[in-house]
This record gives sequence, C-alpha cells and structure tokens, in this order.
Amino acid sequence: MRDILNKLLNGELSIDEAEEQLRIMQTQEVGENIKFDTMREERVGVPEAVYSQGKTDADLVNIINNVQFSKQLMITRLPKDRFNRIKNQLNKDILEKGTYYEEASILTINKVEPKHHPGKVGIITAGTADVPVAEEARITLKQAGYDVVRTYDVGVAGIHRLIDKITVLLEEKVDVIITVAGMEGALPSVVAGLVNMPIIAVPTSTGYGVGEKGFLALFSMLQSCAPGIATMNIDNGYGAGIYAITIMKQIEKHVNEKY
Repeated sequence: MRDILNKLLNGELSIDEAEEQLRIMQTQEVGENIKFDTMREERVGVPEAVYSQGKTDADLVNIINNVQFSKQLMITRLPKDRFNRIKNQLNKDILEKGTYYEEASILTINKVEPKHHPGKVGIITAGTADVPVAEEARITLKQAGYDVVRTYDVGVAGIHRLIDKITVLLEEKVDVIITVAGMEGALPSVVAGLVNMPIIAVPTSTGYGVGEKGFLALFSMLQSCAPGIATMNIDNGYGAGIYAITIMKQIEKHVNEKY
C-alpha cells in the first residue's frame, strides 16, 4: 500500500490506476469460490480469521495453504477430528508455524508473533460447559497481543464463587470483562452491577427446555436491567474477542495521544 502511495505522489500512477491496484491488493482469489481479504488487519486492526464451518475440506486446505497474509491467521470452528483429517494435507511450513487449540477449536498460524499491547481483558464463564466459547474469545485476544485474566465456572448458581473472583479481576486491573453464560444468562447483569468497566455478554447454547439452543440466555442478556452491556450472538466468542480488541485499541490510542 505504501509503495502505491509513493508511486502516486511521484506521478508514476494516476489516481484511477492507484485505486485499481488498491482494490486488487485487498482481495486474493483462491479458486473459483474464494475471495480472501488480505488487508483486513491493516484496514480495521483485528486479526484475520477463516470460518471453517460450511467449507469443504478441500476448500479449507486450499485456503490455508495458499492465502497471502503478512502476520497472523486464525482458522475458527475447526474441531479436533477435522483438524486431524486435514493436517497431513497442509504445507509443512504452515504446520511449523501453526498451533492448534483443542478447547477453542482454533488453529493459529503466526508468521510473526503478535505484538504485545498494554491492558488486560477479563473473561468469566458461568459454567464449565461455557468454556469452549470463552476460549475462542481468549485465543482471539491472544492473537491480537492482549493479556487475558480468566476465571471459569463461577456462575450465579453459586454466587459466592463469583464475588471472590470479581475481586481478583479488579486487583488485576482489567479494562473489559467478557461474560459467557448459558441457561438463563443472568451472569452479565450481576457482573455489570458490581464493576465500572465495559461488559461484553456472550450467550451460549448450553441449556435445556426453554433454554435450549441459547435463545433464552440471549433474550435475557438483551433485556438486562443493568445498563451498558454489549451482547454478542449465541456462542460468538470470536465476536466478543474482536469487540474487546476494538475497545482496547481505542483506550491505547487515547493514552498515547495524551502522553
């Protein structure tokens, strides 16, 4: 991108030619049906991710082996049995740079290790069944270079557990808290009533009866009586991690401007 700007300033390219090259730069076609966004991280500041569900094994292998990325790449919603099925088809250098996180169902490929950023994000789950979604958020934050303080299985069914862990998060001076819960989804409301920082709520599909598939938790979080909670879609740990990253980047930006 900088090279194109320099050529434009030096008169080597017209504005129309520069615009055309920028459009081409931002998309890489991999086969007939895949158009990969090569400039997402530079443009919006979040790590690029490939969503595995709905793609064939052949398409997924093609993407992983052939897409052009400069720093990091995440492959999300990749269960262990599927990773084991395709890993022998991946390029050797990809596997050497890759790390598979079973609980999060994520494969990360880092050509460059993420730059560490100041600040911390807390992640709380109501139950152990909510941990996979929380781990998806944690690995997303890790890929962006942020520290995470996690405390799992501290839901409102035993609220004495939560109060103690909230104290730990406050002592760690976290800037944002991601709360992950299924069943009735009460956890974000309780947490938001105890702390003075942004709360990101993630409903999960853990539950049964009227709570089946996570809709009750979603509606509960949207209807929370505690103001200022940002609610993600059901099981969307990646989205929660990305939203936390955008908050953290804005904090860092204003701190840098101040000093």
